[in-house]
Amino acid sequence: MTGKARSFGIIGCQHAHIGMFIEEMLALGYECAGVYEPDNKPLARTLADRYGLELTGDRESLLSDEGVSVIGCAAINHEKMDVIELCELHGKPIMIDKPAVTDRAGLTRLRGVLERGRIEVGMMLTERFRPSLHTVQRMIGAGELGDIVHISMRKPHRLNPEARPAWHFDKSQSGGIINDLFVHDFDLLRWLTGREVETTSGYLAKNILPEHPTFYDTAGVQVFMAGGITAQLYADWHTPAGCWTWGDGRIFITGTRGIVEIRLEGDPLLSSDEAVLVITDQELRSMPLAQPPFSLSQDFLNRVEGEAGFITHDDIYKASEATVTADEEARILIRE
Repeated sequence: MTGKARSFGIIGCQHAHIGMFIEEMLALGYECAGVYEPDNKPLARTLADRYGLELTGDRESLLSDEGVSVIGCAAINHEKMDVIELCELHGKPIMIDKPAVTDRAGLTRLRGVLERGRIEVGMMLTERFRPSLHTVQRMIGAGELGDIVHISMRKPHRLNPEARPAWHFDKSQSGGIINDLFVHDFDLLRWLTGREVETTSGYLAKNILPEHPTFYDTAGVQVFMAGGITAQLYADWHTPAGCWTWGDGRIFITGTRGIVEIRLEGDPLLSSDEAVLVITDQELRSMPLAQPPFSLSQDFLNRVEGEAGFITHDDIYKASEATVTADEEARILIRE
């Protein structure tokens, strides 16, 4: 940002995901003006100590400081729209952790901010910036898999309930498992296929933690996309503590000329590195992975500077809309 301040602030530090944004911004030469988090002080202190940042009890100082050119936000999910609208009022571009919204009312507010266009809004759709997915998206674009027929995404997660804040188990505050986790998947479906989501059919299931009546631990969604492409999304909070990773995420893509398996957290018997396995009529091979040309934060700053973005406002809104709709329409299953 030539001739302008190279400083950012953090408003809301409820999830460690915001550490990725902090790390990328510092690597790009920005300084952090402060971290504001009134409730989850242990996490805020951990990140402040890790990156050498200062905590502040004054949110307004970050918003009114002309030297702060960007705000990062990992507030409680249902409070993120409040922070987005505050940033709009103060003319501050904002990068938020996912999800942006937890329900239809929040989606309407998000649409209003994006349509007014007074500020740039970013969302940490980090999956696009994985080398494995960047590589596969290029393969699909080059026609190496033929026409895409079906995509299946499996995203199990470790819960560690004793380490989670109370709001995580309240659907009205967190948005629930579909809004919280599938927003990544709906974005990937649109990005990988170049097609829009048409309809969804799914479920939310509750098997554990009766003391948290609105916490659903498992979800599945069948997705029907334009052009006849189908997809299945699955996520849960049941990864055992003994697993080598927080979640053995996998993506399977079927095309008319080949199939792909993406191992997002690698294989514990081989390597923890993400991997892409491709099967065609000619061979089975492991693909060398290509690095994205820039980081998530750099892409957002490009938009702030008026350049075309890799992730656009339309991408953020449509991924959020598809996720909210899937959550609204999901059937609720309770274990008896």
